[in-house]
Amino acid sequence: MKTQLFIIAAVASTAGAFSVSNDSCARRQFLQTASTAAASTLLFPTIASAEIVVPEQSKEYEFPSDFGLTYSYETDAAKVRAHMVTATGLAKGSDRMEDFGKNLKKEMIEFVSYYRRFPQVAGKPSFSTLYTSINVLAGHYTSYGYKYPLPEKRRKRLYQEYAEIDKSLKRSR
Repeated sequence: MKTQLFIIAAVASTAGAFSVSNDSCARRQFLQTASTAAASTLLFPTIASAEIVVPEQSKEYEFPSDFGLTYSYETDAAKVRAHMVTATGLAKGSDRMEDFGKNLKKEMIEFVSYYRRFPQVAGKPSFSTLYTSINVLAGHYTSYGYKYPLPEKRRKRLYQEYAEIDKSLKRSR
């Protein structure tokens, strides 16, 4: 629906650009076209933006036993992302939440300190987005500790970044 409205607004804003007009109407036509294009851009920012569903926080999860790196970027990035998704979804009072947070923070630090040394990896979109997510989650742990869940606004942002990371990893980028 948004895509169709965006296309209609774009066509309507450019239709007058191809009509013959005199100089007195040129300024009015330009302002009308520019304002319509600006309004359509603001109202319909991007076609590709999808609504991210933020799952409810849960106390039930399986404590992972595979913390640490394998030193294969794609494998490690997917594993760190999966652990971060689990951590983002934990509710207050989850079993072994503090242990999970400590192990995850150690894994995130190890991941960043190892892979940022390689320019061919550090330049990938998946790495830069994952690095941003790691900073957000590590900053939360530093400020609030391991026992407190992430606020809803931060969780939504992280789930958006996780979706981007997943997309980039599937494309080997």
